[in-house]
Amino acid sequence: MKIALYGRDFNDSVLPFVQEVFDALAANQIEVTVYQKFFEFVKDKLNLPSPIATFSGHAELLNNADILLSLGGDGTLLDTLALVRDSQIPVIGINFGRLGFLASINKAEINDAIKALVNGEYSIDKRSLLSLESKAGLFGDENFALNDITIHRRDDSAMMIIYAYMNGEFVNSYWADGLIIATPTGSTAYSLSCGGPIILPSAQNFVITPVAPHNLNVRPIIVPDDVELTFEVEARSTKFLLTCDSRTETVDRSVKISINKAKFNINLIRLNNETFLTTLRNKLLWGIDTRNY
Repeated sequence: MKIALYGRDFNDSVLPFVQEVFDALAANQIEVTVYQKFFEFVKDKLNLPSPIATFSGHAELLNNADILLSLGGDGTLLDTLALVRDSQIPVIGINFGRLGFLASINKAEINDAIKALVNGEYSIDKRSLLSLESKAGLFGDENFALNDITIHRRDDSAMMIIYAYMNGEFVNSYWADGLIIATPTGSTAYSLSCGGPIILPSAQNFVITPVAPHNLNVRPIIVPDDVELTFEVEARSTKFLLTCDSRTETVDRSVKISINKAKFNINLIRLNNETFLTTLRNKLLWGIDTRNY
């Protein structure tokens, strides 16, 4: 088995857990390749096998990994999309962050999780993505998002008006600080914090959630994922912010945006002792509110 490791810079308190990952991989005789920038960060901080292979991008990862293991929180796992893209290499995350809906493996479960990977004790969740199109060619060949695409005013600008259309039919004009278009995966992220619903990963829907809407009768709306959504912006400011997951661009208000379901999925690994509902209960503390007892 070949496993690729991806991570970001982190504080030294995480180092013992990262060392545990490398030790567990070595103990299970797994061939490892490490993201080059992450390797440069940890090579003098950890006891690493020598020599060790590295990779720098999508092309080098192809045919050199059976699984991509993300070390960090959900934001770190979202970074891996630019590396995996449409290769179908499955991704799993060890959570060194806080909530961790995507990076679901706890730091205390590292050894057991790697043994489960070796033994094939997991299933694959196929997660849909959003694809963004514009005449400006925004985000280049990384114009896709697993969680959400957002349209948002800049910090120094006034409220904006976002005109939304579905398959060419007018939906609404949103007077708000912004708009979130989220996948089922992203329904537990930014959209949830703005009052959006939780959607099961297998649902074939997207959700449009306004950010601080001026009109209180405006609420999130769930739409089928086979429609084309288009958006136009009116604002006092000449620029607004557009994000694809954690990637951000500043965009001229004259730019028209189209959003569709991407033509490929991302494969997330779910260990056999996990389900989406157990993750929800654990992360949102469902059923253990002390007021119930």
